[in-house]
Amino acid sequence: MKINTLPALLVVLGLTAGLSGCNSALQAYKKGVRHYDAGEYNLALTQFDKASKGNIDPARLNYYIAESYRQSNRFAEAAPFYQKAIDAKTTEPNAHLYYGYALKSEGRYPEALTQLQQFVADAPKNTAKPTLDKARREVETLKAINVIAQNKSLITLKNMNGLNSQGAEFAPVLKGDELVFTASRKETQYKNNGQQMLGLYKVKLPATDETGATSPVGSPEKFSTNVYQGDVNEGTPAFSKDGKTMVFARGNNGKRKGGLDVDLYLSRLGEGNVWSQPLRLPISDSTAWDGSPAFSGDGKTLYFASNRAGGAGGIDLYRTSIDASGRFSRPVNMGRDINTPGDEMFPYVGPDAKLYFSSDGHPGLGKLDVFVATRSGGVTRVENMGQPINSPADDFGLIYVNPTKGYLASNRPGGKGDDDIYFFQEGPEPDTTTTIVGKTPPGGLKTVRYFLAGTVSSNDTPVSPLDSARVRILDDATGEPIAEVTTGQAGTFGKYPLQEGKDYTILAERKGYLTRREPFTMQGKSIPQIFLTKPQTDTTFNVAILLDKGTLNKTFVLENIYYDFDKFNIRPDAAEELDKLVTILKDNPTLKIELGSHTDARASDAYNTKLSQNRAQSAVDYIVSKGVDASRITAKGYGETQLVVKNAKTEEEHQRNRRTEFKILAI
Repeated sequence: MKINTLPALLVVLGLTAGLSGCNSALQAYKKGVRHYDAGEYNLALTQFDKASKGNIDPARLNYYIAESYRQSNRFAEAAPFYQKAIDAKTTEPNAHLYYGYALKSEGRYPEALTQLQQFVADAPKNTAKPTLDKARREVETLKAINVIAQNKSLITLKNMNGLNSQGAEFAPVLKGDELVFTASRKETQYKNNGQQMLGLYKVKLPATDETGATSPVGSPEKFSTNVYQGDVNEGTPAFSKDGKTMVFARGNNGKRKGGLDVDLYLSRLGEGNVWSQPLRLPISDSTAWDGSPAFSGDGKTLYFASNRAGGAGGIDLYRTSIDASGRFSRPVNMGRDINTPGDEMFPYVGPDAKLYFSSDGHPGLGKLDVFVATRSGGVTRVENMGQPINSPADDFGLIYVNPTKGYLASNRPGGKGDDDIYFFQEGPEPDTTTTIVGKTPPGGLKTVRYFLAGTVSSNDTPVSPLDSARVRILDDATGEPIAEVTTGQAGTFGKYPLQEGKDYTILAERKGYLTRREPFTMQGKSIPQIFLTKPQTDTTFNVAILLDKGTLNKTFVLENIYYDFDKFNIRPDAAEELDKLVTILKDNPTLKIELGSHTDARASDAYNTKLSQNRAQSAVDYIVSKGVDASRITAKGYGETQLVVKNAKTEEEHQRNRRTEFKILAI
């Protein structure tokens, strides 16, 4: 009998094609993940698009696509893919968080509130505190979004069509009769977002209207051949008052994920009107992103944004003083009244000496909103600039050229490209149905009274309240106590009035226990006016203080005391932790301790014993250098003789063995 092989052959060919398609999709997915891990989000999206044609887990694939868009600041494109990932039951803990932010950037406020509330309710215990704090603030902001939206000014916005392109234009700054700005116009493409790399450009403004009410005349040109480099991003310039010093940001050459290779550079205008080769400023942190600089009106202070360690979370604003010889002081964080768990960027000191900046952490309409900060009587007030300056999109880089006119950047709908530069002009007073930034809202300013209360308990299991504990609340500025009290049977104290913007120390002591001090700051704790519903609101902060028993031979682990591999010098992060032990010893002047250092088991016994002894002695020497009597502290190196995790295999387990402890010898 003759067998018809054609159907069987078609089946085989179909299976082969199907397997080939699946394999092709899987390979594209793997390539996409590699690009994503390298921070090449635009290249990753190309591969993920190919992978979507195959049978790839939709939860994982769509979350990667959404994250690629978010990481390259394309929230609107990210939103539908977060929804797809959530519909596919993604297990990513931040899916609802980022979807909420994406929805807010589109003005879809009720949906954004739902997503953020779900994130806050389901957030894992190991969620970073700044992440959770920011989400909680966003929830409160979205609940009051209608109130924020009522904050309007009669301002006319005009897109600078003759200047903007389909790429990005932002960070405008006036220099004489020129507008200098940042734009994505270099020949080299940035793998992060697929746009051309950023550079500095300039245009002449019309002689008839130097404020830019009409489009600039002529095509933009490169700002300076000495400043301009093709293979890196350059942008956000700031000029000194005399126009002869420029500070700007340079980096993001695509060789390091996350954009952490952005630093501040300085160039000076010399003979022949030629800018010098830029030099990296020593205030830059090589492990962080530093950008958007701005000079104060007198040129003696430089403000900038940075995500360096030790901030409030995300990107913070910093300031540094400049002396007569041009040297910069150590940068200082501008505090929790300005900085939030979110991002604060693009500082600018206006002609009115007020600080303007953009933030996604203060209560706002969208992603980055423009805010103005004023300081009076030691209290810093931050106000949203309102509509139409702000929108659900990114609004940032505001500058004034006179009291009623200026420029800003925005990627709001209806623009010409990505980020566009807009000219704005304030009009006459609007009607009484709107609220003007800086004006007293209807009904007058609402006030808040702040109080502090708390409990003192024994740090045992279970925790038990301590009576007869002496508690002092000290004003850090004066060192004087604002309250002294002895706890009753419930271990409670308070409540005592606090002042906005001030720092305090709570000192608790009781016989038989180690004295403990807890810092408490009112920075960043002021309630924004938009959240107040009554003429006067009282709010109380409760602090729980745990005291350790002063038991002989009791051992305490010092957290985060790390040393570089095979070394025993005190690193800055270890010094910060040792300073806390210095405080304990000074607060407990009769306390004598042994400071013990332990290693893991990955070297010989003799070597580890010597290394741990050197580390312990190094820590003791540091503590003595801070004014503690050497007779009160003994160094002891234990090597690997007291392992917490025997037969450790993972780096985390080895780290638990590499610890520093102190033991009470006498009290």
